[in-house]
Amino acid sequence: MRQANTLDFKTTVKVIGASGQISLGKQFAGRQVLIEAQDEGVWLIRTAQVVPDNERWLHEEALQTRLKKSLDWAKSHAPKETENPVAYLEKLQDGRSRKT
Repeated sequence: MRQANTLDFKTTVKVIGASGQISLGKQFAGRQVLIEAQDEGVWLIRTAQVVPDNERWLHEEALQTRLKKSLDWAKSHAPKETENPVAYLEKLQDGRSRKT
C-alpha cells in the first residue's frame, strides 16, 4: 500500500463544513484514519490499516510461516499432470473423512 508523503506543515487551519466534514487533502483520499478525542475540542488523527476480525488469522506469525514454506515448496516443485483426476479427488476425500 502506498504511504502518504510527510506533511509540509505542522499546523494549519481548516474549516469544518456545514455537513460536519473536514478535508485533510487528496494525499489521504481513501485512507482509513483513527480519530482520538483527547480532550474537549482536541483530536488526534492518525492514518491506520484496519484488519477485519474474520481476516486477523491471516496475519498470525504461525500462518505466515506455513504460507511462506508452502510457497517456497511450490516454487521448487513443478506441477505435474494427474493421470486420473477423479480417482485422485476420491483419494483426497477419503483421506479427509478418515482424519475427521
